Amino acid sequence: MPARFRNRTEAGQVLATRLSRYAGMPGAIVLALPRGGVPVGYEVAVALGLPLDVLVVRKLGVPGHEELAMGAIAGGATVLNGEVVDALGIPEAAIRKVEAAERRELDRREQRYRGARPRPDISGRTVIVVDDGLATGSTMRAAIGALRVAGPERIVVAVPTGAKPSAGELGKVADEVVVVTTPSPFIAVGHAYKRFEQTSDEEVARLLAAAAARPAPA
Repeated sequence: MPARFRNRTEAGQVLATRLSRYAGMPGAIVLALPRGGVPVGYEVAVALGLPLDVLVVRKLGVPGHEELAMGAIAGGATVLNGEVVDALGIPEAAIRKVEAAERRELDRREQRYRGARPRPDISGRTVIVVDDGLATGSTMRAAIGALRVAGPERIVVAVPTGAKPSAGELGKVADEVVVVTTPSPFIAVGHAYKRFEQTSDEEVARLLAAAAARPAPA
């Protein structure tokens, strides 16, 4: 494979080859993390003949230093970074205020992407969680925490590129982690792509509609 992916479309196609054992698996589903994970997840879902949906995750930024994550939310789950919270002495009330604001944005994005379609029931199913890459892994960890609450049979994390330490840590909470490339040193997810433009809400909605319009697997 090339040292760098041309774009997220090619990355998804390559990633799908590493997941071929899940092709056509009854009950399996691909959940992509918006926005950048959706073009990747779309190619995986098409190649494997599986349904596609989104799992919206929102970072919880430290008040006054929003670029620093103290946790994340996804679905009905909240995952906090205890080390950051304790080190900065962030009070419970401040955490809840940030969480409430981010949950409103999470609900807005789900409505934008999914519309009237309900969240998929993943109880007892194999769930392949796709993003365009792993840096710290905190967003993916929040996604896994949310999914565990819903009782899936198996959680597979699948990304085209990622930092090896982050992939290793996720292996402790996911049932399987599939990463195509683990560059060393790892600089950023975007360095694995020749084209890494921001994915728009419109593209996310278009790909989800296209996936929903595909005939159901036999």
